[in-house]
Amino acid sequence: MSQSIAANPDRLFPADPGTRSIARDLMDRVRDLPIISPHGHVDAAVIEHNTPFPDPAALLVSPDHYVTRLIHASGVPLERLGPKAGAPAGAEAPAPDSRTVWREFCKAWPLFEGTASGYWLRNQFHSVFGLQHEISAETADASYDAISAKLLEPGFRPRELFKDFNIEVLATTDDPLDDLASHRAIAQDPTFHGRVLPTFRPDAYLNPANPLWSANVDRMIAAAGDGASGYAGYIAALANRRRYFVEHGAVSADHGVRTPATLKLDGGDASRLFDRLRSGQASGHDGEQFEAHMMYQMARMSVDDGLVMTIHPGSFRNHHQPTFNAFGADTGHDIPFAVNYTEAIRPLLQDFGTAKDFHLVLFTLDETVFSRELAPLAGFYPSVYLGAPWWFLDAPDAMLRFRSAVTETAGFSRSSGFIDDTRAFCSIPARHDASRRIEASFLARLVAEHRVSEERAHELIVDVVDSSPRRVFKL
Repeated sequence: MSQSIAANPDRLFPADPGTRSIARDLMDRVRDLPIISPHGHVDAAVIEHNTPFPDPAALLVSPDHYVTRLIHASGVPLERLGPKAGAPAGAEAPAPDSRTVWREFCKAWPLFEGTASGYWLRNQFHSVFGLQHEISAETADASYDAISAKLLEPGFRPRELFKDFNIEVLATTDDPLDDLASHRAIAQDPTFHGRVLPTFRPDAYLNPANPLWSANVDRMIAAAGDGASGYAGYIAALANRRRYFVEHGAVSADHGVRTPATLKLDGGDASRLFDRLRSGQASGHDGEQFEAHMMYQMARMSVDDGLVMTIHPGSFRNHHQPTFNAFGADTGHDIPFAVNYTEAIRPLLQDFGTAKDFHLVLFTLDETVFSRELAPLAGFYPSVYLGAPWWFLDAPDAMLRFRSAVTETAGFSRSSGFIDDTRAFCSIPARHDASRRIEASFLARLVAEHRVSEERAHELIVDVVDSSPRRVFKL
């Protein structure tokens, strides 16, 4: 198949000619708007130091679990794809070289037809790397050489691409004890035009199931507990570190939790539960209760310090223990499961759902809750906003399903705007372009069905693409 489909101006637009024409006009309205990326995982140090990108496989294949998981499912062992953890522990054979990994990927390229990963990658190959032909087993070496040459160009560095991609705001995801030196250096650099904002991500300090939780708590109390110990020092340290992030430009705190459970405990009960967990005498249920209580506490702190609170639940992490043992986390075997928001989030919303200036952005990997729970919640509580389709759902058809599921209940104003949620810097423009095309397609159908005027649709698409993320993430 020709690579030219990646350049087709009507990609992702409706097949009906009349509706497609409306979508084209709507896309023209937002095509050149700057990229606002309020949630992602690019390393700020890469931008600070303008670090050259690695070779094609290390950039586009090995660290991308969207890619490696599907090739692995076809029967290719992960060690042949050079995952970030390298060869499995105890393996005698060295990890494969980059060109060998790239050949495996190109051989497997037909597997990605129809997938979101295939769409992003094909778009990148054409628009970012300038490839003129479809990759395949036969063109593996030629494409490897072409991308390698591109990576060596002086203008193909993170800072130059930040400008070329028209990125205005890029949020990173950061450990609470990070000194944020890279963010500070970027903010103080008069030659850099754009904003790179830290995001407070305290999961490893809130979840007692994390093997390093107790050690992390020790470090946090020692660093920021104001001399207090125990639960009081722990709460003080979290509040102090959040304040440090705010002072360095953070606008949000992100929470990757198993479930969206929240629980309000009084200070004495919380302190006793904390001590029990620290002593190693607690049960698994105790740990779940404590994490749920800390989600309530994070909301309380967001009301105090203004950080937008985002919740990303619903992933069964490290589903295949042997793969986790050999290669570590984030290697493709995180699997979504059903979640319950209505009851789980109620304790938090009872106290903070109508709090002034509190913004709570709810994401899900369970599509069934979009219309049943999330849209009704966002349609009542002033604090609640609908997080964009995320992870397994940031795909064209899933994004359309999201719009169809939530809009009739919550309208357009209650959504967060698109989030790319990516470590793959070079995929950012492809992801945002796809989102804009989907929004144009959805609105075009409403115009064609005489449910929204064309004039109003042009206003709505600007709001969804540009105004919503600024408003929701307080930018």
